[in-house]
Amino acid sequence: MASWWLFGLLAVVLAGLSGFAVFGSWRQSAIVDELAHDSASTDAYQEAAYALSWEMSLIQASLREPHGEERWQLSAVHTQAQGAMERMAVVDTEHSKVTAGLVEAHRNLNTEVATYLRAIDLGDTETAEQTLEWTIEPAAKAIMAAVVSERRMHLAEHADQQAAGQHESRILRWGSALTFLASLIVIVLFAYSARVHRRQVEATAGTDPLTTLPNRVAFATRTGRAIAEEASHRRRRDRSQRGRVTVLVVNLDGFRDVNEQLGHGAGDLLLTQVSQRLRDSVREQDVVARLGNDEFAVLLRDADPAIGEVVAARVTSAFDEPFRIGDLTVDLEVSIGAATAAPCEDVPTLLGHADSAMNLAKTKRLGFRRYAAGHPADDSHARLALLGDLRRALDSTGEMTLNYQPKFSIGTGALIGVEALARWQHPTRGPVPPGEFVPVLETTTLIHRFTHQVLTQALTQARTWADAGHRVQMAVNISTRSLLDTGFPDRLAELLTETGVPGDQLCIEVTEHSIMSDPDTAIETLTRIRNLGVKTAVDDYGTGYSSMSYLRLLPLDELKIDRSFVKDMCTDHSSRALVASTTDLGHTLGLTVVAEGIEDAATFAALRELGCDLAQGYHLARPMPAQALTRHLREQTLQAA
Repeated sequence: MASWWLFGLLAVVLAGLSGFAVFGSWRQSAIVDELAHDSASTDAYQEAAYALSWEMSLIQASLREPHGEERWQLSAVHTQAQGAMERMAVVDTEHSKVTAGLVEAHRNLNTEVATYLRAIDLGDTETAEQTLEWTIEPAAKAIMAAVVSERRMHLAEHADQQAAGQHESRILRWGSALTFLASLIVIVLFAYSARVHRRQVEATAGTDPLTTLPNRVAFATRTGRAIAEEASHRRRRDRSQRGRVTVLVVNLDGFRDVNEQLGHGAGDLLLTQVSQRLRDSVREQDVVARLGNDEFAVLLRDADPAIGEVVAARVTSAFDEPFRIGDLTVDLEVSIGAATAAPCEDVPTLLGHADSAMNLAKTKRLGFRRYAAGHPADDSHARLALLGDLRRALDSTGEMTLNYQPKFSIGTGALIGVEALARWQHPTRGPVPPGEFVPVLETTTLIHRFTHQVLTQALTQARTWADAGHRVQMAVNISTRSLLDTGFPDRLAELLTETGVPGDQLCIEVTEHSIMSDPDTAIETLTRIRNLGVKTAVDDYGTGYSSMSYLRLLPLDELKIDRSFVKDMCTDHSSRALVASTTDLGHTLGLTVVAEGIEDAATFAALRELGCDLAQGYHLARPMPAQALTRHLREQTLQAA
């Protein structure tokens, strides 16, 4: 009998606890609904505040630029702001009088704006300014203040509801716990324990322990699942699919230096901060993972793969601010490669494509690069095929030739030098642009054979011209591999001896990127080159990261201003200022300043005004074969006579 009483008591207790749980769940649901309503109200006020701010900025801009783009945007933005105000009134039914008044006030503001714009159109700036200052701005400020005040009130109500919800949740948890303990506690605890253990094992296997991000295995699994879903939707022609699969591979530039100089502890702390910034810079549906060491990845699923560029830009911007490690600040940059999964493409291939694009972005300091199928720099198969063709071309004669672009004195107009430019005539593809095959050569030791052939042809031609009475300085651009090769100066000396060309008739050009990849070795190599009597120059100056201190230490004779600044100097004040300051800097350091990419007479005249020394570009002369340049030299000699 006692057991029956105990059973009945337990039944009553369980029934009471169950009823309490049902009531608590109902109450919790009500609180969630209230929170959702408050959140919607807050969002509506936020949207209205943003639209009002944008509208006001366009109103003010219309006075400064009556015919500017802002003027034509104003009508659409006003409509958007009015719509936001009306949505605010619809959502916030509890304060309908206030919101209705705000909507009406904004609608009345449109009348004053129309008067203001009419004054601008009539050229009555004084009336427009008075209307803006005395009527529009005070009214807009009053509306904005009321909107902000209401938003704050809703935020406070939202916080109160959250607190109430948390309190109810705590009570409900206790009641649920008692119910749980009263119901077959041993069996339930056993099942719960087994389930928790399994989840912990799965989470540990797929999580990076340092950053708590998914690791490479988990990322590959999710990517594979996304590719499979995309393929399934494609087979069913289901238009409701979430979109195509894109992977971003993110590499930290400079992390190795932090690890080596500050220790692994600082490196780990930096990685945790990096992971948080990556989380904050992507969308909620995107997956961020750590692939290993200083490499991360982001999984995107969008109908438009170009969203990858948008996300990559946000990730890059997230690294604009330095990182704090104790009392130190650390600046990092990122190199990002993107690849979108093609049909029937698996996870390793997709990751390999993104990684290949990232490596190219890192090597070329592009910041971001999207994988392009079929491009030799991105496509491993096309790259291998191109390397085979290049190896055969270097073994043959006649495929690799040189064109020569003249350099002229800006003061006298005389041709005083040329730059040797490589040309490849492929037997089946025809002319292959240098921008396509030179980057591929630079990733292999074939670049040394290529450089040797180019220098041999260039010096032989310089000797031919000298024998004909034309002393022309020959400029040849060398790669980073050649600059950092300690044996290059010795091979250059042998070539000068073999061809009989004086050292001062050759100019070796290197880029800023090449120098800054290893400044100490670059300075040593340039010094040895200069000891041969050979002139040295920095090519594409202004596009790299060389500091003034290194520029002062480098053994240089010429400074070549990059074409990206020269071509816009007549239309862009900042480009002209950069060209002028670079010219002054070069002259201060005792260097000859050369401007590249001159495409019109106005640019040439502007460079003469700034005191630039030498110039080259299509406006003066296009790259040409040796025979054509020989005729040009003969004509110049005849004119001088």
